[in-house]
Amino acid sequence: MLDATLRDLAGRLLKASGRSEVPPFMVMDVMAAAARIEAAGGHVIHMEVGQPAAPAPRTAIAAAHAALDQARIDYTSALGIPSLRARIARHYRETYGCEVDAERIVVTTGSSGGFILAFLSMFEPGDRVAVTVPGYPPYRHILTALGCEPVLIETTHETRHALTGEALLAAHRKTPLKGVLVASPANPTGTMMSREALTSLMRAADGAGIRFISDEIYHGLDYAFPAVTAAALSADALVINSFSKYFCMTGWRVGWMVVPDVLVRPIERLQQNLSISVPTLSQIAAEAAFDGREEMEAIKHGYEENRRILIEGLPRAGLSKFLPADGAFYLYADVSDFTADSFEFAKAMLEKAGVAATPGVDFDPIHGRAFIRFSYARSAEEMREAVTRIARWLG
Repeated sequence: MLDATLRDLAGRLLKASGRSEVPPFMVMDVMAAAARIEAAGGHVIHMEVGQPAAPAPRTAIAAAHAALDQARIDYTSALGIPSLRARIARHYRETYGCEVDAERIVVTTGSSGGFILAFLSMFEPGDRVAVTVPGYPPYRHILTALGCEPVLIETTHETRHALTGEALLAAHRKTPLKGVLVASPANPTGTMMSREALTSLMRAADGAGIRFISDEIYHGLDYAFPAVTAAALSADALVINSFSKYFCMTGWRVGWMVVPDVLVRPIERLQQNLSISVPTLSQIAAEAAFDGREEMEAIKHGYEENRRILIEGLPRAGLSKFLPADGAFYLYADVSDFTADSFEFAKAMLEKAGVAATPGVDFDPIHGRAFIRFSYARSAEEMREAVTRIARWLG
C-alpha cells in the first residue's frame, strides 16, 4: 500500500511540463521503423532523412585526427574559435561578395542550437512568429516549447511555395507579428527565392517592424540559380547556417549564425549559460571543411543526378505531381491520387516496397496528408532502385 502511494506521488511529481508537449519529429519515427525492418533482415532504401550519404570532407577528418593527437580538447570562446569565425566571414566575401564582420559570427551547435539562441534573443514568451507551411517542423515545435506562438502562413503554387511580402503583411494585419522565419532553399519543397523575391519580402518585414530570420542551411545545394544570402541585403537580418548539409557533417553538430551587432552580446551570454561552448573538435573540423570544397562540389553534382532520376522516373511510377526542387535534396510529391492519408501511404510504402520517405503531415498540418517528401541525398543506384520499387508497388 505504501509502495503504491509512493509511486502515485512520484508520478505526480515527475509529470512532464506543458512546454514539452510538442509533436514528435516524424522523420525520426520513420527512421526507427525502417531500422526495425533492417534488423529483421529487410533491405530499405532510405529517402526519409535529410542526411548526406557521403562523409565529411577529408580535410575536416584529417584536422580532427590532428587535434586528437595533440591530446587536449578544451573549451573555446562561447562565440566560437576566432579563426573559424574569421573563416566563415571570409566565406561570405568569397561566395556572395558580401562583407560580414567576423565579430557578428556566432558558432552554434548545429542549426538547431542556432534556432534556440535566435528565438531566445529575439522574442518574448507569447510573441507571434510567422513560418511557412509546408516547412521544417522544429521551427514550430521549438517556438512552442519556448512559449512563443508559431503563425502558419500557407504558401501556394502561384508563388512557387515561397512566402511573399503581401502574405506576410496580411497575417500581420490580423494580429501583429514579432518575427518571420524563411528558408531558401526550403525543406521540404526544395524551392528557392530569387534575389528580387527575398528583397521584397525583407522590405515588407522591415517596414512593418517584423524581425527577419533566414534559414540558409541548404546554401551551396542550389541547382536552378545561385542562392542569395539575407546577410547581403540587411545587417538587421539574422542568418542561420550549418555544416550539416553541403559539408556532409550532420553528426558533428556545428553551425553558425550571422547576427545583428546588437544581439552579439545577448547571444554570447545565452551560449555561455546554455552550453558554455560548441564542441571544440567539431569547430576545428569545420574550419578545415572549407578547404574541401572541390570534394563537396562533386557530391553536389551527384545530388543533381539523383534529382534528374526522380524527376524523370517518378512520373513513370505514377507520381507526376511535385514541386520544382530548385535546391536542397528533396522532392515533395503529391500522392492524393493514391491516398487521403500520407502517413498511411508512407507506412505502406516502407512495408511493401522497402522505401522509406516522410509523410507530408510532418511538414504541413493543413494539407500535408496529400504529400510525401523524398530525400535524394544517397546514391544514384539507390534512387533508380527506389523508382523501380515504387513503380512495382503502385503498378
